[in-house]
Amino acid sequence: MAGRLRLCHGDDVGKDVEHREFSREDRMRYREKVRTNLDALTRMLAETQFECDRPLTGLEIELNLVDEQAEPAMRNAEVLDAVADPDFVTELGQFNIEINVPPDVLEGDGLARFEKRIRGSLNAAEGHSAALGTHTLMIGILPTLEERHMHLGALSDNPRYALLNEQIFAARGEDMLIDIDGVERLVTRTDSIAPEAACTSAQLHLQVAPTNFANYWNAAQCISGVQLALGANSPYLFGRQLWRETRIPLFEQATDTRSDELKVQGVRPRVWFGERWITSIFDLFEENVRYFPSLLPICDDEDPVAVLDSGGVPKLGELTLHNGTIYRWNRPVYAVVDGRPHLRVENRVLPAGPTVIDIMANAAFYFGLVRMLAEADRPVWTQMSFNAAEENFHAGARDGIDAFLFWPGLGTVPATELVLRRLLPLAHQGLDQCGVDPSHRDRLLGLIERRCVAARNGASWQVDAASRPGATLAGMLTEYRSLMHENVPVHEWPV
Repeated sequence: MAGRLRLCHGDDVGKDVEHREFSREDRMRYREKVRTNLDALTRMLAETQFECDRPLTGLEIELNLVDEQAEPAMRNAEVLDAVADPDFVTELGQFNIEINVPPDVLEGDGLARFEKRIRGSLNAAEGHSAALGTHTLMIGILPTLEERHMHLGALSDNPRYALLNEQIFAARGEDMLIDIDGVERLVTRTDSIAPEAACTSAQLHLQVAPTNFANYWNAAQCISGVQLALGANSPYLFGRQLWRETRIPLFEQATDTRSDELKVQGVRPRVWFGERWITSIFDLFEENVRYFPSLLPICDDEDPVAVLDSGGVPKLGELTLHNGTIYRWNRPVYAVVDGRPHLRVENRVLPAGPTVIDIMANAAFYFGLVRMLAEADRPVWTQMSFNAAEENFHAGARDGIDAFLFWPGLGTVPATELVLRRLLPLAHQGLDQCGVDPSHRDRLLGLIERRCVAARNGASWQVDAASRPGATLAGMLTEYRSLMHENVPVHEWPV
């Protein structure tokens, strides 16, 4: 059963592709195929049985590689060869790798199995990496990254990344502007998508039935700001202290295909929170087709309507590839495994780290809370505007654990108060409904509670540690790496 929700390697691009030139005919044919795929999906949602008997969850964690001096190490190909584990795959930057954790159910000791698998895999990977003089690190953005590291040569040696870079800049027509105003301000320009590789995340996957998808996606949107406030872990970029979760504005800007004129005209960004609550997964795929031109107009030979007519299940290759180049923070995913289609919500909000136990606490909080909100008789998204959810999202990213967030019935309150008073009890109930063993529930959600009481997460620890007399970002990061491998939750780290 655990094999039915297989996570796709290279999901941001959709699939491996060869470098090629695209003609006008390619783009016209691709647009027609995407629309045909959308028609087929509409029919499937009405007629097809999707895999959802025992909903599975999954995890992906993106890692950074550093050398002994805590500088980014551009050696992912060597590290992956040494690790020799199919769960580990390449990522955008040569200083990135990713682990795809095999999916599992939450009930019983599912969360503990996830934790054990991740820790074992990461410990083994660190052993192989260290033998090369390189170390693995879970953190939202490497504080020691500098602008000199961000160039086209920093991209991994895979044709799909070069092709994606080429198509994004062809669509934009000019260099990318990075302008982030936080504690300090950063203004710079880049001629490649390499800054996107600075953003490393922990992604949570939840398989859902078609009839429930809208509720789960809406619920995930509602709590994204809370997730960021609790889990922020990216306060530095290019030596400057910016937002508590700088990964959010950086990723929004580093893949922006719009010129200033197109922004003024209201063209949607490809890294997108969205603009409305939905009633079906169809709404999201239809928005993809309506609003976004193709970046990688690659067609396959499948006729999805003919496949459906013959009783088969189409892969909808063009629709899923297109979806993989639109970076929603909560992304819809359609996939076919062992001949059965399934749908899932991919939550892309959280940064990586600081520790495995912190990631698992974040996951437990998300899975439990989203379950309760999605199945509530009076959904929370009927009581708050979509704009309020988006404002919470950016407030959580900007201010982290110190953020003030809006919640129906409470107004605008400190994020820690919101979690302790209202959301943690719901997360407990949600994990109970998922059948999670109470001992694992209490252990992980207890970490969220103590993180709120201590008002300390990865971002606040980094800033405090880097503020010590004589401290450097490299020295702070070396200490961070040591504490990360001890797997002590971040709210207990010394400052």
